[in-house]
Amino acid sequence: MPLTTQMKSSLVTNLTKLVNNRLFILSIFILLPAITSYRQYHSGTSHNNYLIFIYTYFHANEHVSLFGRYPEYGDMNHYGPLFSLIIAPFAQLPEFLGMFFWELANSLFLYYAIKTLPLKEAKVNAVYWIIAHELLTALFACQINPSITAIIVLSYTLIDKKQNFWAACLILLGTFIKLYGIVGLAFFFFVKQKPKFIAYCIFWAIVFFGLPMLFYGHEYILLQYKEWYLSLSAKQLENATLVSWQDISLMGIVRRVTGNPDLSNLPFLITGVILFCLPYLRIKQYQSQAFRLMYLASTLIFTVIFSNSSESPTYIIAFTGVAIWFVLQEKPIQPIVIVLFIFAILLTTLGSSDLYTRSFRDNYIIRYSLKALPCVLIWFYMTYQMIFKQFALKTTIIA
Repeated sequence: MPLTTQMKSSLVTNLTKLVNNRLFILSIFILLPAITSYRQYHSGTSHNNYLIFIYTYFHANEHVSLFGRYPEYGDMNHYGPLFSLIIAPFAQLPEFLGMFFWELANSLFLYYAIKTLPLKEAKVNAVYWIIAHELLTALFACQINPSITAIIVLSYTLIDKKQNFWAACLILLGTFIKLYGIVGLAFFFFVKQKPKFIAYCIFWAIVFFGLPMLFYGHEYILLQYKEWYLSLSAKQLENATLVSWQDISLMGIVRRVTGNPDLSNLPFLITGVILFCLPYLRIKQYQSQAFRLMYLASTLIFTVIFSNSSESPTYIIAFTGVAIWFVLQEKPIQPIVIVLFIFAILLTTLGSSDLYTRSFRDNYIIRYSLKALPCVLIWFYMTYQMIFKQFALKTTIIA
């Protein structure tokens, strides 16, 4: 029986209510880690990242290197000594339970962080749905990237609420886990009472630097900090190849399209930093919540597209930036914005899905780091907007 106009209207209304039901969205953010942890655990070695994580705790207790190669798992750990304490509660549990709660913690932390954004509820809900598939990708890899995303977002919202002590805490926590957290300092120019904020950062840096020493001893931890630096340096060199699963970045695209693995990151980074910093010159725009949120979105994307350590699961960070950028657009939304957003959905989010044949994914999307391309284009367009657009000088929640 064909649907009547009234039935169609009722269906649309009910569907709209469902996708904007916060309890339903929360249930999705709980269901996703349940699905990924079950599937990855029962797929044998598919939860290798989680094994790397929990063994940082065991290896720290045994006072052996946190950054060596071990038979318990493939690949190597690249997280700081502090991470061995973060993962400790999960390492105490049976492997499957620990992995499930690890995935759940990552998902719910991101859910909470997005909830704090100074946006109307419908826009926050839109962000949830836009990033859902990218969150799934990160969870399948058992990655900490959802939590890193949450740390960056919360760094912004806490500064926005003038809770500088806790903002500094999160920025330094993220830094001592994966270095990415340091980008929270991008919001320094929006901080009130800057001297106090600097003091808070120094305080938390001392706390997180020394905390592992209380559990494992200062000599061992100081050695691990040195090994951490060496492991990250070696990783940078390994990633800058034409066959790495990482380097899904602007530099990776250029390296792989030109076939030149020796192409230096430096010219890209210098150009990127200059463009990133140019909007800071628009001091009067600091009053605009939309402008400041644009800087949050820019920071999230910049962190990923200018890092040759970026891999597919890292894009939960960048795509959260894409989502925030999109919901900030004023109506009527410009055609170029719609085109860029659809391009990002099709290539960045769905690029690793069955929407494309395996041959196309392997020979084009993966081979040329094309997952990064839409985010790169969006970041350049966003930077243009931040340099030239006059933002509404609103300091409250954005409708």
